[in-house]
Amino acid sequence: MTAGQRLRQVLEQPGILVLPGVYDCIGAKIVEQVGFPAVFTSGFGISGSTLGRPDFGYLTATEMLYSVSRITESVNIPLVADIDTGYGNPLNVIRTVTDIVNMGVGGIILEDQEWPKKCGHFEGKRVISMAEHIEKIKAAVYARGDSGLVIIARTDARAPLGLDEAIRRGRACVEAGADVVFIEAPQSMEDLRAITAAFDDVPLFANMIEGGKTPVLSGQELAEIGFKIVVYPLSGLFAATKAMMNCYRQLFENGTTAGLTDIVSFQDFEEVIEVPKYRQLERNFSVFSDESNQ
Repeated sequence: MTAGQRLRQVLEQPGILVLPGVYDCIGAKIVEQVGFPAVFTSGFGISGSTLGRPDFGYLTATEMLYSVSRITESVNIPLVADIDTGYGNPLNVIRTVTDIVNMGVGGIILEDQEWPKKCGHFEGKRVISMAEHIEKIKAAVYARGDSGLVIIARTDARAPLGLDEAIRRGRACVEAGADVVFIEAPQSMEDLRAITAAFDDVPLFANMIEGGKTPVLSGQELAEIGFKIVVYPLSGLFAATKAMMNCYRQLFENGTTAGLTDIVSFQDFEEVIEVPKYRQLERNFSVFSDESNQ
């Protein structure tokens, strides 16, 4: 069974799918070990952690796909990857999606911003024409073949063109073959309700960013409104950043980490990265005879 097919099975379960956002393999492994059935890679997080730069389109396709491939290999749960705009025209989308399928990714988000894109909750976004984005969606549908890859069509038209245009684009994406609609950065509860009222049988995707433009709701609250998937893409990044700031500040000011409580133990970290498994592998393939030194 492909990752796309496994993700579809998860989506068939009742209730809302809550996706934590990660930017590295450690985060993905923790998500899996906690018990989540799927995970999401954040372009914002990968840009910040890989380059130390904001989500302003600095990441290349190669850099993004390298990170996604390593994260996918580190876990057994299906992964939804943020692939920005697909990194070019429909032909580029075909190549990107082909690579994504070969990596064993379960789903993608493909957006309609002009390149270089920006975080969906930043100011100054611009979008391509609906016709151009539809061709990209069709290209992604073509490239996924029989993999079952879940295509989440994202539109950022709410800010520059208004909610009605964003809904119109969402409907057109479904007609082009998208599986899920993601209208980015609704600005109020009224916006959220208007989105769910506009779509009958289409799974809807919500993006909860602490401090962003959209009211931050729980998964249960979003399910009651009518959403099927919700991602918290930056919560882990923000929490980890805060923990590191506290750790390094204490080390700088006191010259020691003694007394630091918000820190994982060496042994607990070994469990996260599965050290016991690799120690057993080492034992399985070790040679302890004197002949090995000859």
